[in-house]
Parts: sequence; C-alpha cells; structure tokens
Amino acid sequence: MNILFAASEAVPFVKSGGLADVIGSLPASLRHHHVDVRIILPKYADIPQHFRDQMETASTFSVYLGWRNQYCGIQQLEVNGIHYYFVDNEFYFRRNGLYGYDDDAERFVYFSRAVLEALPHLDFKPDIIHCHDWQTGLIPYLLRRNYSAHPFYASIKTVFTIHNLRYQGRYNRKLMQDLLGIDDGMFAEGNGIEYYGDGNCMKAGLTHADKVTTVSKTYAEEIKTAFFGEGMEGVLQERSHHGGLVGILNGLDNEQFDPMNDPNLAEPYRNSLAKKRRNKSALQAELGLTVDERIPMIGLVSRLVDQKGLDLIQAVMDEIVALPLQLVVLGTGEGRFEHLFKDKAYWHSDKVSANITFSDGLSRKIYAASDMFLMPSLFEPCGLGQLIAFRYRSVPIVRETGGLKDTVIPFNAATGEGTGFTFYEYNAHEMLFAIKRALEAYKDEAAWTAIIKNISKTDFGWEQSAKQYVALYKQVLGV
Repeated sequence: MNILFAASEAVPFVKSGGLADVIGSLPASLRHHHVDVRIILPKYADIPQHFRDQMETASTFSVYLGWRNQYCGIQQLEVNGIHYYFVDNEFYFRRNGLYGYDDDAERFVYFSRAVLEALPHLDFKPDIIHCHDWQTGLIPYLLRRNYSAHPFYASIKTVFTIHNLRYQGRYNRKLMQDLLGIDDGMFAEGNGIEYYGDGNCMKAGLTHADKVTTVSKTYAEEIKTAFFGEGMEGVLQERSHHGGLVGILNGLDNEQFDPMNDPNLAEPYRNSLAKKRRNKSALQAELGLTVDERIPMIGLVSRLVDQKGLDLIQAVMDEIVALPLQLVVLGTGEGRFEHLFKDKAYWHSDKVSANITFSDGLSRKIYAASDMFLMPSLFEPCGLGQLIAFRYRSVPIVRETGGLKDTVIPFNAATGEGTGFTFYEYNAHEMLFAIKRALEAYKDEAAWTAIIKNISKTDFGWEQSAKQYVALYKQVLGV
C-alpha cells in the first residue's frame, strides 16, 4: 500500500504547530504495518541548511496556474527511513516563515497543483494521497475535477484530515477562479468550493475527499455542531451521514518525548516523584522562583490566545496567584495575555515565571518540573500538551473538550481512578475549582501517588492510531 502525505509542515524540517509533529511521527508507525509512506512538502527557506545540502533533484517541470506557467522542481531526501519530496519554487517558498503572506492563496493553490503534476515524474505512485489541513484541501478537488479522467490518476484516492477547523484558507472568489481557472458555473456551491461568495480551501477538501478524518473522536462529534463547526457543520453533518467522517486520535512520539533520555533535564526519571521534584528544584532556581520542592508547580506551555482558554485564566488570575502554588508560563500570542503574565511575574517573582518566547528545551524542563499542567481550552481538536504531560508525569488540568476529553480521565478520590482533573463548562470559576481540587489531591501523598501510577499505565504512542489509519486506508481502497 502506497500512501503520499501532502502537508505544509513536518518535523524535523519546519514547524509552526502540532501538524508538523503528526507529519513527522505518524509515517514511521505506519511503516511498521508494511505501508510505504512518503511525504511531500514545500521547500521553505526555513528548512535547515544541512537538510537542503543533502537534497537531490528528482525532476523539473512546469505548473500551470491560471494563465501563468510556473517552474517546479522536485527534490528528495531520506531521513530516518522516511522518503521526503520537496516542491521547489523560490518565488513562492524562499521566504521567512511558513504562512501569513498576502499571496498565501496563490502559494498553496500552486503547491496543490504541483503535488498532482509531480506524480508521473516520481518513482512512486500513491494509492492514496493523504492531505492535511486547508493548505492541501484543493488536492482532492483538483484531482477529481482536472485529473481523474487521465488513466494515470484514475485509481488514486484521497483522505483529508482536519487538524484545526478554524483555519480554512478562505479567499476572494475572483482570485480563486483566476488561480484555479474555473468559471462561475464551476465555482457554484454544488462543486464544493464556494463559501458565502468566497472560495474555501478547507471546504474543497471536505467535499471532494473520499474520506474525511479529524484528530479525536470527540472533536469529530463537536464539529458537527454550530458552536464548534466554524460554519462547516452542515458539510460535516452530510459527510458523517454517509460514514465519511472519522475521528482518529493523534499519538505521541514516545522516543522523542522520554524523560529517561531527555538531555534538557537536570535528572532523568520515569516514575520516581523524588527525581521529578529534583527537576522542579532545578527549574525553580533557574527561573528565580522560591526553591522548595514541596510547593506545587503548574506548567502552562501554549500559544497565548483565546482558543487555549487564556481568557479564563485572565478572569481569575488574582485568585490563582493567591493560591499556594507556582505558575510557570511559556509561549507567545496576544499582547493582552503576554502583558498579564509579565505583570504578575513582576509583582510575584517568587511564584510566577513568564517566559514570553518559545524554547523547546525550556518546554521540556517545564513538563519535567511541573506537578500539574493546565490546558483550559475553548476547543482542542486533539491536544499534544496533555500527552507530553503524561509522559513527564505531570497531571493535566483540562477542560472536557475534543482530544482532552478523550485522553484525560477525571480523578475520583473515592475509587482512586483517573489521570487528571477536568471541568466541563467554559467558566473561569469551574477551572479555578479544578485547580483547587488538584491542589487538595497533591497534599494527599497516597492520592497523588495513585494518580501518577494511573498515568504510568497510559500509552498514547502512535501504534493504536496507526492501526486505525491502516484500516481506514483499506476501506477507502476496498481491500
């Protein structure tokens, strides 16, 4: 079975979010199931030079984009047993950063068409193109509309995965018609790209892929409702009625996130709370907090935006700071939230540390040092933070939404069952109550030890998810 992942980012080359982690780790698990998985990405300027130096040119050809004829080079590289292809066009991709340019519509229409045009030039023909998020949403659309009548493409199927429905690639109608070379009739709603007068790349993928997946079972249900559906709930309800929408939980690369072999930590550990607390003391000293391993520490590693529940924290920040705890924050985002944490760190430097940046090394230290990990998200398709927290034996405090609900079992003091603390309503005081429940459990050594033991029995590696994807691929291919 040959599967081509088409995506806009992947570890270890470029990363702006969790999508890159998925693309960088899932293929290795799929290969254990005798699936030949390859990945195609844009060749960004941000790709480290040592990777760029190793790339070899596989082919060059032209890509038609509306009335324009653009150069396309395909370069290739194998890393850790996975074969990668890179779409090379310096006009579109030799820039700093991945997204946020005025011509993103043109860049990713070009990328989508380049992926399809590249296939006959490769030594690999996919049975399925597995597309990820809006940047590749036009591939199923173009395959069905422009290429399916050609014998080479006729048998190729597509799967489209929603990683975050909020970001849809919505652009002006005339611009999209020009780039795609389609008239008013082809743009009409029945063809699956029109959205309130604009062109919508996400919708194109949702309506034209042979199967649609998203990254947790709960999120797959949530996005069929108006609150979570971001205007796509009707499309997703229709897909769901025909079995076309499936939720498969993301996994975690257990080798990459391993406190026994993490060079960032002061002391390696697995289940030893004594060793974990020595990591806490080391981070307290590094950040200028009061050094006392008995003080419970809450970690927050996040984009500082509303989606992540930062407005809940803002509403009760004074009450949180008044509790007997330390709060360590790492991330960037909206100015109001950055200022909130910097202000509290200034006035309470012994118990609040605001690190308004991103550092992978510091994030690992926070996971290792923190007793609890806070994720009060408004919505969370899957969530990676709680899975890393489990690996580093930090107890999640989460809102029951999306993948957070699917992975964190509420602690029951009566039975000793559970792996974290949860709240349901999107309410600041419900979150505060969950924090207080976690602090009470932390004071009870037997209860806390039981929670850590429960967490140690969890395994959110990619193996189970890979099995589900293989079954999905077989269903799509009818084998």
